[in-house]
Amino acid sequence: MASEADRSADPKLGGVGSKSAGGGGGGQYFRADTLDFKKWDLHMGQGSSSTSGAAVKSSSKKSPMQEWEIDLSKLDMNHVLARGTYGTVYRGVYAGQQVAVKVLDWGEDGVSTADDLRASFEQEVVVWQKLDHPNVTKFIGASMGTSDLKLPPSSDSGGSGAHPAKACCVVVEYVAGGTLKKFLIKKYRSKLPIKDVIQLALDLARGLSYLHSKAIVHRDVKTENMLLETNKTLKIADFGVARVEAQNPQDMTGETGTLGYMAPEVLEGKPYNRKCDVYSFGVCLWEIYCCDMPYADTSFAEISHAVVHKNLRPEIPKCCPQAVANIMKRCWDPNPDKRPEMEEVVKLLEAVDTSKGGGMIPPDKFQGCLCFFKPRGP
Repeated sequence: MASEADRSADPKLGGVGSKSAGGGGGGQYFRADTLDFKKWDLHMGQGSSSTSGAAVKSSSKKSPMQEWEIDLSKLDMNHVLARGTYGTVYRGVYAGQQVAVKVLDWGEDGVSTADDLRASFEQEVVVWQKLDHPNVTKFIGASMGTSDLKLPPSSDSGGSGAHPAKACCVVVEYVAGGTLKKFLIKKYRSKLPIKDVIQLALDLARGLSYLHSKAIVHRDVKTENMLLETNKTLKIADFGVARVEAQNPQDMTGETGTLGYMAPEVLEGKPYNRKCDVYSFGVCLWEIYCCDMPYADTSFAEISHAVVHKNLRPEIPKCCPQAVANIMKRCWDPNPDKRPEMEEVVKLLEAVDTSKGGGMIPPDKFQGCLCFFKPRGP
């Protein structure tokens, strides 16, 4: 979820690096096809009415609240943070806590498969709401098919039409520092000291390692989906296409993610697993080090073909410490089986020596000849 710091548009955010192309522990894996909020607007709630007299009678009784279901009387929404195809993100307050609220219009069309989708959704939310990690945005709760949201007036929210009669509401903690991508764009000229590079990368790696330990694959790991606290602690966000990992990799296919960060197997529509997140992490690590966008001057078609058939990867600067460069290369190996687990990546990053510098050298600070020595930044 985007923070308030990202309300203003940045022309560099439209580049390849930011354009979308698209369980439980103890060894137990949940079969579920969606943490995909985009599908809820088409299907959820369609079975709320029935021609059956018994169903009509039962619908008049208020069902007991689920553990993950929010109390709407405690939710106030203030103003719009961001808008998307499938919903609007508001800044709000829930039970005294600052939150971000994603409101999705269910619409009136769709296939009447609500019972199955509701069961799948509820099972995944039960899993999701138990996640607790300092580098993962905290899921607070949700409400399905409600007409009781206290939305701000359309004129205040920037909307052009009436609010939806039925909406799905997803509430997460509000992260005030903005996206990692926007932060890196601001550092394009000055670059980051190697200590800051490693700390940001460790936050992301630890968060992903935690998700993978819970059999959750994010599937859209990119700097635009990472939020920063004001103290620069990184939190993984935007789980719109996240998915509980299937036991059978054949059950996970499809081109899901953002082009510049997508693994070859995902681009080809082949079966994939959590290692697609590892690949994307490798690209993010390069981006954090360089404070630049991957493949900034390459077209979408060229990227897709070259990543798969020509082993195209971002160019690693010569000033990059070998230990960091090796992590990048291992993470974006074309063979998913050769990529490390995120747990190993955490250990590799923790072992990087930052005492002698090694950060990216700003263009206006470099002096000397690359023929004779390997320059090191801060």
